[in-house]
Amino acid sequence: MDLDALRFANFKQLDDAVEDWARMVRNLKDLADDAEKGLHQAANKADWAGENSQVSREFIGKTAGEFQDAHTQAETIHNILSDTAGELKGYQKQLNAAIERGLKKNLTVMDTGQGSFTVTMNVHPDRAASGYTPPEHSEQDVTALRDEVEGILTRATESDNSAKTVLMALADQTDQGFSDAKYEDRDTADAAVREADRLAALAKKDPEDLSPADFDQLNAGLKEYADDPLFAERFATGLGPEGTLEFWAGINDPHKAARLGPERVDQYGDLQRNLSLTLATASHSDSAAMTAWKSTMIGLGDEPVGGQTGPSGFQVMSNLMRAGDYDDQFLKSYGTALMTTERKLTGNGEHPNMAWQHMGVDPWLNRMGDDSGDDPLTGYLKALSSSPDAATGFLTEQYLPKDGDHKEAVSNFQYLFEDREWPKETSLTGDDIFTGQNNLALAIEAGTTGHPAGELPTADTPAHNDRQAGLMASVVKSISEEPDRLTDHGYMSDSIGQMASEYLPDINRATTDVESSGDSEQWHEIEKLFPVAGASAQMDHADVSRFLISVGQNPEGYSAVEVGQKAYMANLMDYHLNPDLPPDQGYDASAEDTVKEISRRSAEIGGSLAIGRQEAVLGPAKEADDAYNHAVSQWQNVANGVVGTGIGVGTSFIATPVVGAAVGGAAGTVSSVVLGELFNGVEGSHLEDSGLSSAQLWEDSRERNTALAQRAAVEAAKAHHSPDAGRVGGWAMDATQNGFNDASTNGRHMADDLETEIP
Repeated sequence: MDLDALRFANFKQLDDAVEDWARMVRNLKDLADDAEKGLHQAANKADWAGENSQVSREFIGKTAGEFQDAHTQAETIHNILSDTAGELKGYQKQLNAAIERGLKKNLTVMDTGQGSFTVTMNVHPDRAASGYTPPEHSEQDVTALRDEVEGILTRATESDNSAKTVLMALADQTDQGFSDAKYEDRDTADAAVREADRLAALAKKDPEDLSPADFDQLNAGLKEYADDPLFAERFATGLGPEGTLEFWAGINDPHKAARLGPERVDQYGDLQRNLSLTLATASHSDSAAMTAWKSTMIGLGDEPVGGQTGPSGFQVMSNLMRAGDYDDQFLKSYGTALMTTERKLTGNGEHPNMAWQHMGVDPWLNRMGDDSGDDPLTGYLKALSSSPDAATGFLTEQYLPKDGDHKEAVSNFQYLFEDREWPKETSLTGDDIFTGQNNLALAIEAGTTGHPAGELPTADTPAHNDRQAGLMASVVKSISEEPDRLTDHGYMSDSIGQMASEYLPDINRATTDVESSGDSEQWHEIEKLFPVAGASAQMDHADVSRFLISVGQNPEGYSAVEVGQKAYMANLMDYHLNPDLPPDQGYDASAEDTVKEISRRSAEIGGSLAIGRQEAVLGPAKEADDAYNHAVSQWQNVANGVVGTGIGVGTSFIATPVVGAAVGGAAGTVSSVVLGELFNGVEGSHLEDSGLSSAQLWEDSRERNTALAQRAAVEAAKAHHSPDAGRVGGWAMDATQNGFNDASTNGRHMADDLETEIP
């Protein structure tokens, strides 16, 4: 910074800008609050139907979020400008004070242009002509003043430049909309950028030269700043895509990191997680440098890392996707390229992918679990489990089938779930492990439900769209065709069960055998009896039965659907027995027929699950029956206080896959009573292993389902002061018996395949 530029600077324009941004922050705060209360919260409570249930609520939620992001970005910019203005004014005062002190000592500071200046002594012409020599202390004063002024200008330049750097970095984060990067002051943002540069330089070091102290700094820095957008983008682009791959592959090569590995290998998992989280944050940046990073990284997928014998880019990068929420578009593009390579290496699925089979000499690229990390689909699918939109897009993406007949396209879901020969993986102890297939189940869970796997839907979870519902229908059909796709892979059951619990309205519809095609009045009534928000998964009754029996063969899958269905049944009772329900929304039948239909469909689902439970407890695998009771009881902690998503019937009740918790009215009372009875009774339903029989298990399930259906009907009738409160219990009991008979009949069609004793 030139001396005169700071010395004579007029800060009025900067002050005006600071005030303008302060006003903008206040206005945007009001708008953000209005958008949250007037748009977002109102949209979540609204009675959406049709396309509005899929599009409008989600759009409004995102729009409200944009207002909040706009406020956040404006506040950050104001903080940076305010800090910078204050600092520059302070440096101007320091500079002028130094110059004034110099004048008192006959010293003059002059700007010579291009960032240079001079400090000279003022000597009277007569004394100069007489050969006057300044005293020694005067020369010292010149040097001291020069150093002081130079220090002030250096600090002012750093202040100005750092403000420019962070403001440009903020602006580059998004090419549309606003960034949610938030900084309380300029120094915090500047520190993040500087730390990113420092750590990127460390990561660029040759693995042979990377010391344990360097490792510790990297690990600690990435952990601290993993969620910082400016840091993440700066670190990723500073290291570069090639550098990122070489760093992770290098430190996992025992020959290249012979010094580091023995001392820090036990902390590699922490570093992998922190690096993954950082790169995930960086992937959301739209800066030109980060856009190029993502494109180049995908292009490096087929290339060997660290030499011709090194792992491929896909193998390395996929292991850095196991934590964090990556940008959807990057994941989609990455997945498309990854599957192109998979098909190339397998001859379109004609033989196993030996290139991704772990061999003894291969470096261990994954440190966050038991698998080696050689199969890049394992890490990639874990990334999809945290990014629902990307999961849906990838799993429904289609390509020509492996037999090359060009008659019918095959989706990525079909290939991975039905056809792929997964590389064999063993743990360090030699046990077979199936991390890749389990991560596939997690990705399918995210892709069908619209929220990250392992989480529950919230009021902000959008209604199912066509692609999600279509994927769910494909899952049901695939398992129905070959139940061992699930029953031989029990570790998938928790995800599959959770998915089923979130499609209970669709499953209940399928059990009615009413054709969903056309514009029949009968189908319209089924739509009102089991309302669905958004798109409905079109499933065949027989497929649903076989699917539920398969899900029921695992305690975790069984419990998710069992608890969810009881909550759903209770909420349906409350909804349809409400006399204030608008006629165009209610089921056009008597209260008796309504209670019976709800009870029968719920009982059939419960009966199908019970058949699966029988197979698990009495079949060859001999799963302990107590495991089922324990799994159901575990849902009690989840059930308390959880509110899920509405299903397109207003806010009179919430039909969640877990709880059916109420927004208001009596629904919470009905569902909580039913679930409380379910949970309280589950510990008392233990059966002695020595005395277990098919008839006992069946009768136990039927009695429990009957009691819960009766209780749901009675509580709903009482809540709405129905004159039928004394009769609804009998209706529910009769219908539940019929529903279990339906399940038994359906199950007999599968008896040959399941070798199950069906009552």
